[in-house]
Amino acid sequence: MKIRAAVLEEFGEPLVVREVDLAEPRAGEVLVRLVACGVCHTDLYTASGVDPSGYAPTVLGHEGAGIVERVGPDVTSVQEGDHVVTLFSPQCRECEHCRSGRTNLCLAIREQQNRGFLPDGTTRLSRDGEPIRHFMGTSTFAEYTVMPEIALAKVRRDAPLEAACLFACGLSTGLGAAMYTAAVRPGSTCVVFGAGMVGLGAVAGCRLQGAERIICVDLSEDRLEMARAQGATDGWTAGEDIVARIQEATRGFGADYTFEATGRVAVMRQAVEAARMGWGLCTIAGVAGKGETLDVIPRWLIQGRRIAGSSFGGVHGRDQVPELVDRYMAGEIDVDAFISHRITLNEVNRGFELMEAQDGIRSVIQFA
Repeated sequence: MKIRAAVLEEFGEPLVVREVDLAEPRAGEVLVRLVACGVCHTDLYTASGVDPSGYAPTVLGHEGAGIVERVGPDVTSVQEGDHVVTLFSPQCRECEHCRSGRTNLCLAIREQQNRGFLPDGTTRLSRDGEPIRHFMGTSTFAEYTVMPEIALAKVRRDAPLEAACLFACGLSTGLGAAMYTAAVRPGSTCVVFGAGMVGLGAVAGCRLQGAERIICVDLSEDRLEMARAQGATDGWTAGEDIVARIQEATRGFGADYTFEATGRVAVMRQAVEAARMGWGLCTIAGVAGKGETLDVIPRWLIQGRRIAGSSFGGVHGRDQVPELVDRYMAGEIDVDAFISHRITLNEVNRGFELMEAQDGIRSVIQFA
């Protein structure tokens, strides 16, 4: 079938919206009609050429939600008409990692997915007979996409898909960092560094976990105000003195939990140093640049601080994304506040421009 998609042709150049070919789903695969897709920093990161694992040509996009159009042979968990959220982090429920219950990093299709292929090592996307690779196994900057069944979370049909799409990446990453990776305890003191999509999700996750004090740190007063609306008890302006300020506010000990959601290694170090001696846990959710390293003084760790990485918030996508969407529908998570711009597929590059200008939290592509 012919579809319109935003193709990354050359690194550092604007995406090109053009007609491409999409083949029918094969065994274990599903054809999804996209309804909404968030424009995430990871898409911009790859388009810029900075991502060492990036490839072109490819159809970008991974924060999608849509409706199942057709299923291939052997697909059992979804059917035509189901509403789904796309998962760049699949869940096969059968590999060693999935069965362990200790991680959400599924191994089933990881090797091929990282190379831009579907599980059988081929693509469904092409142009003039030449293959176009799939981005993160999703490629949701398109009217339709073909994805593995294990990379789709079936969600309730009454949930607005323009809100549900944010659970495909940024929002779940922040929520999960607090709820699943750190497993914040009630009554705790938490500090979230960064009030973008992931940081605001972490603030909401800390609130849902019953944290007593939630301090959000950012340079933007507008974003700090959004953090307060998500449950932050304090909004502090970022600066070199922020660690000392946090320690002063916690009787010299530091916060029970800290979360880093900026991707800046200098802020990561602050998040480590602001964690409480004895049991403080620093969760890193931000993605640092190529070749950057985190410089941590061993004494901070010897004193009992711990550091954890969090990919997709530790969320087991097929099981837990539907649960998070249910909590949104129950009024526990204010997702609508994160949607700052609604754009068309033709305006995808404007979504990148708005992101670079820090204009709003999330631009969402709406498909006709």
